[in-house]
Amino acid sequence: MKLLKVHGSGNDFFLLDKMESGSRLNEVNLIKLAKTICDRHSGLHGGADGLLVVLPAEHQAALAKMRVINADGSEASMCGNGLRTVARYVAGKAQIGDDQGFQIQTMYADLQVKAASELAQNVPAYEVEISPVSFSATDIGMHVGQQSLFNGLIPALSETIKFSAVAVPNPHLVAFVDDKILAGDKLVEIATYLNGHNSFFPDGVNVSFINVKSARQIFVRTFERGVGLTSACGTAMSASSLIFVLQQLKEKGFEKMLEVYNPGGMVKTIVHQRQDGTYWISLIGNATVTANVVLDEKAALTGNFSEVVWQETGEEKQYQRFITSLKK
Repeated sequence: MKLLKVHGSGNDFFLLDKMESGSRLNEVNLIKLAKTICDRHSGLHGGADGLLVVLPAEHQAALAKMRVINADGSEASMCGNGLRTVARYVAGKAQIGDDQGFQIQTMYADLQVKAASELAQNVPAYEVEISPVSFSATDIGMHVGQQSLFNGLIPALSETIKFSAVAVPNPHLVAFVDDKILAGDKLVEIATYLNGHNSFFPDGVNVSFINVKSARQIFVRTFERGVGLTSACGTAMSASSLIFVLQQLKEKGFEKMLEVYNPGGMVKTIVHQRQDGTYWISLIGNATVTANVVLDEKAALTGNFSEVVWQETGEEKQYQRFITSLKK
């Protein structure tokens, strides 16, 4: 079985092409594989945040379908960082030119993707569509006694931190905080509670704290549902960008490039509003392939990685140079 190790902004995954790998994994074993290879303690080469599965598209307009299996075996409806890496993989496989856009099928929508200018020398980047967007409590899976939540309090979580909730389409709860709260334990405390047994978000929720750096720059720290604290979450950065525009930049923020920093690097976003009033976000960031991997499928399911062939691509060194440049 062949895999790729990939990442977007440090949000790392194993990528499995079920059309090419010859794998006949059924659903039970696919989830088992994700949990086994992604485990941060006993998994393959330090594990990963999840498994990206590339499948034949079921819709004529799309070139391929992406599924996202989290490290805990749950399935995410979307993953912006993962979508960039899948877009790059599919473009290479289908020999799509850099000037050509195409669509990838995800759980709720066929999303437009295309190559973008390199973030830095030898750091390939892709631009992907993040949608659909909803503020409905039903779509978010939220039970706070109201149909939407925008810059409001949930007293049981905090008496001072104001939250906004949005689905893009996976559910996000975001809040603007100062440097002290950003660096503290409050994010993990709140997110751990909301992703355990609770009455507010019974199915869990991605939680992000946003720190505003300038009129066009924010920093986002995310606790991802099914993963935990992560280097970056593409949909969280998209959701945070949308709330930043709606709450603080307002009309001046639409169609303007934003820089979103995270523990794993930086992405760029653009918030758009359609004529019907709905929103979507362009997420632009790296799509890095760190290694080509060959392993025995049966052995991998048992956690035996002794015969794995792991071939580094060299792309991670270039990405780390980019990260170093951000800190200067």
